[in-house]
This record gives sequence, C-alpha cells and structure tokens, in this order.
Amino acid sequence: MTTAAALRPEARRRGAAVSRWLLPMAPAVLLLGLFVAGPILWSGYVSFTNAALTGSAATDPEFVGLENFRRLFADPALWRSAWVTVVFTVGSAVIGQNGLGLLIAVLTRHRNRLLRNTVGIAVVSAWVLPELVAAFALYAFLNPEGTLNALLGAVGLNEQDWLYSAPLLAVILGNVWRGTAFSMLVYQAALSEVPTELAEAAEVDGAGALRRFWHVTLPIIRRSVLTNLMLVTLQTLGVFTLIYVLTAGGPGDATQTLPLLMYDEAFELDEIGYGATISLVLLAVGALFAVVYARTLREEV
Repeated sequence: MTTAAALRPEARRRGAAVSRWLLPMAPAVLLLGLFVAGPILWSGYVSFTNAALTGSAATDPEFVGLENFRRLFADPALWRSAWVTVVFTVGSAVIGQNGLGLLIAVLTRHRNRLLRNTVGIAVVSAWVLPELVAAFALYAFLNPEGTLNALLGAVGLNEQDWLYSAPLLAVILGNVWRGTAFSMLVYQAALSEVPTELAEAAEVDGAGALRRFWHVTLPIIRRSVLTNLMLVTLQTLGVFTLIYVLTAGGPGDATQTLPLLMYDEAFELDEIGYGATISLVLLAVGALFAVVYARTLREEV
C-alpha cells in the first residue's frame, strides 16, 4: 500500500507532462486529420466504386472492387502519363530548379550586394507570382504571336509555335523559370554556413574553384541538397495549373502528366472513381520519392 501510494504522485506528474505536450498539439492534429487524412481516406474509398459526377452513380455509387485498378494498369494512357511525369519532374525539378538554383547561389555568393540583390529580385519575382498569373505570362511569351517569336523575328531567326513544336520542353523550362527561386534561397542559406577557412585552406593547397566546390563545399551542404531535392520533387509531381494553361496536356498527350490525366478522367469524363484511382497512384509515386530521400537523409545523420 505504501509503495502504491508513493507511485501515485509520480504517475500524476507523468500524466500532467503528457497533457502539456498533447493539448497544444490537438488543434494541429485535428486539422491534419480533417484536411489531409480525410481527403486521402475518401479518395481511397471512392477508388473502389464507380462514383461519377452525373447519373445514378453520382448519388448511389456501387462498389466495384479492384475493377478501377485493373482498368487503370491496362490503360496505355497511364504509362504514357507516368513517363511524361518522370521526364517533367527530372527535367524541371531535379536538374532544372535544383541545378540552376545551386549555380546561381554559388556564382553570386561572393559578389557585391547590388549584383546579388538584382539577381535575387529577378529570380524571386517569378516565384512570388500566383501560379495562374505566371502561366499566362509564359503563354504570352511562348505563343506564336508572343514575345519570344517577336525577338527571334527581330534578329532574323525563324519563328515557330513553341507550344506545338516543343511542348514538353516548353513546360519544363516554364516550371524551371517559376520554381528556381526556392532552390536558390535554400542554397544561399546553406552556403552562408560553410566556413570560409576550409575553402581558403584548399585554395592554398592548390585546389581550383571546381575542386574546392566538389570536395569542400558540396559535402558540407549535402543535407541541404537532399532536403531541397525532396521538396522540389514532391512539389513538381503535383504541378497542374502551369501545364493546363500552357498546353492542357497537348498536343495530343505530349504533356499529359498524371495530375492532368486524373483531372481529365474525373472531371472531363465524369468518372470520379477512376480519377480517384489515378490520384492514389500519384500519391504512391510521391511517397516513393519521399521514402528514398528520407532514407538518404537519415543515413547522413
């Protein structure tokens, strides 16, 4: 009895400590459950039904089991869209935004403040624009009567319809233009933490700029590189508005990524259940990228 009585105050203290941690987190957990977990669970349920926007399936959808999944994985459109999504993501996020952002951050690191601010404003201005506004600005630049063809015609070069002749390249470059600022800011912050003494010591030892960057700077900012890659990759997987405004997935299906395929099936063809199935595939692709990056980051600790 004495031992039990002695343990009660300790148990009450532990309970109070747990409550102090849990109560402030409760609103955040509730919101995450409502606006994140809720839609995901609803999409998972709908993907097993024939839910539609119109007709009897809109009010009383029937359970169809794995039929949507069998249909999806037998559909050539899925594999074409998956390939376009991979090319778009690697080209505009992994290589484009990540590489260009790192390059700008490195080249402007030791430059004067005026040059750094000028370059920073020019790059960030595209990032702060609403996505719809940025997409229309790109369309005005790339369409046959747009700014790019006007500049090419002024110097005697051939004009063309860039959104028809090179649509995937156009949307990749457009996404690079809009999203590079985030990577640049991440790398500017990371480079500011690199001790200058290490680079100076390497320079004294005869290492050139490229070798100093590869063997001194890059290992120090490795975690920032991996974190930035994860963030820009996941963001790029879900890009919709930019591509939809520029090409709407065309010509044909040349720029139809998984988000556009999902939209077409769910809202253009009214097959909500089938569209939800595509959304789960996209979610799985994003989760795969996240797991790979997260494991790599954990190994760096």
